[in-house]
Amino acid sequence: MKWHNAINDYRNYLKLERSLSDNSIASYTRDIKKLMRYLEDNKISVSPINIDSEQIKEFIYHVSKSLNPRSQSRLISGLKSFFTYLIFEDYRKANPLELIESPKIGRKLPDTISTDEIDLIIAQIDLSHPQGERNRTILETLYSCGLRVTELITLRISDLFFEEGFIRVIGKGNKERFVPINSQTQKYIRLYIEQIRVHINTQKSFEDTLFLNRRGKQLTRNMIFMIIKELAIKAGISKKISPHTFRHSFATHLLENGADLHAIQQMLGHESITTTEIYVHVDRSFLKNVMEQFHPRR
Repeated sequence: MKWHNAINDYRNYLKLERSLSDNSIASYTRDIKKLMRYLEDNKISVSPINIDSEQIKEFIYHVSKSLNPRSQSRLISGLKSFFTYLIFEDYRKANPLELIESPKIGRKLPDTISTDEIDLIIAQIDLSHPQGERNRTILETLYSCGLRVTELITLRISDLFFEEGFIRVIGKGNKERFVPINSQTQKYIRLYIEQIRVHINTQKSFEDTLFLNRRGKQLTRNMIFMIIKELAIKAGISKKISPHTFRHSFATHLLENGADLHAIQQMLGHESITTTEIYVHVDRSFLKNVMEQFHPRR
């Protein structure tokens, strides 16, 4: 079995069997391609089936010189997953990374911004610009619904259930969830659809896509990143801000104001409550408030 064939088969498995997005698939296969290039550059003739743990260790040692512990851990985890797939398909008997341990890393706390900083960023939008109303609606939707950037750009008009007060979101693994949307954000979306989007020459297959670029097509992830980055610079905010910062801030602000962790989990689309629990660590005063409010001897 050749590396290219193994990677293509693995990519199909991730897409068809695990229903991962294109972005997740690219992330999973990136490190396998690094391993393949390393073997080619060093003229090591070995296939995915017969590569051994010593050769894997040499590769990890080689690339880890320029990686932080978190990236090293992701590299090892990604390779383990690939070789586990080969075992599952009966190509291999053992995983060459079975005895290779990932470096110990602390739990990374998400970056957040305050409501004042969010208001300041949105205030930088030039509403006289053709894309001004659209950009304000994008940021309001990101923050008020806690969406991932891919969920935002793939949001459809047919996903809006304003009478019920919800939007339908297609998240990771093609999983559907319904997220509450407040009346103010509904107002911005209606305004954008009725006064801005209606004048855009929508391209074929994007008729139902909510947020469009000037050419009538779906926005890209990079475009959302650039919009936010430019507005943050204008606002004089030096910290690194991305679309995910709005999602983290959405969850953190809900928790700080007393929202139930399980409710936040459902709105974020987290499969495990453990993922959502990281927001408890952002502001430990939450734990103190819970104790004071609910303990019988408070």
